[in-house]
Amino acid sequence: MSIVEPGSAGDSLITRIRNILTRPDATWDVIEAEVASTEGLYKGWVLPLAAIPPVCGAIASLALGGIHLFGVRYEPSLVVVLAEQLSHYLLTLAEVFLLAVFVDLLAPSFGGVRGHIQAMKLTAYSGTALWAAGLFKLLPAVGGLLWLFGWIYSGYLFHLGLSRLMKSDPARTTGYFVACLVVALILAVLIGSVTERITDMAGPLSVV
Repeated sequence: MSIVEPGSAGDSLITRIRNILTRPDATWDVIEAEVASTEGLYKGWVLPLAAIPPVCGAIASLALGGIHLFGVRYEPSLVVVLAEQLSHYLLTLAEVFLLAVFVDLLAPSFGGVRGHIQAMKLTAYSGTALWAAGLFKLLPAVGGLLWLFGWIYSGYLFHLGLSRLMKSDPARTTGYFVACLVVALILAVLIGSVTERITDMAGPLSVV
């Protein structure tokens, strides 16, 4: 029996978001048993949710002002903002897939069972908290702190789902988690570096 209630696609999406954030134990059990595909996970989950941080980031950059330094406001151009956020979005989509590949490859080393779709479920659904926290980019005062909380909670969701979906040895799950975390951090650094280069190519900030 699925936790996602029948209804519109929007209703199902919102219900699953609420459940993975507030009832992760029960929701991972449901996700583990669901039939899924990489295409379906992207279309129904990753594509819409991963768009939240870049969309909110673009709105914040364009509508809430740029960087204030020594009494001067440096404002990014529309081209710079769009290039930065679009590149970050596309690279995040790639990160979900690449992290799933590593999760799958590492499974036997920690007493787990390989399964690419199960690994895709893990990386897709555990990112929910981080992506939902992208809404806080619209709050310049406390947004950064709340964004960090979303990142931490996504890590918690990942750790919680790891043994369920990949069937890892409970005694070795923490080590499995740490290995996956290192990979995730490396991918995040690469994404940041590439995004920064693309932003630099898009043009300079304007001085207001």
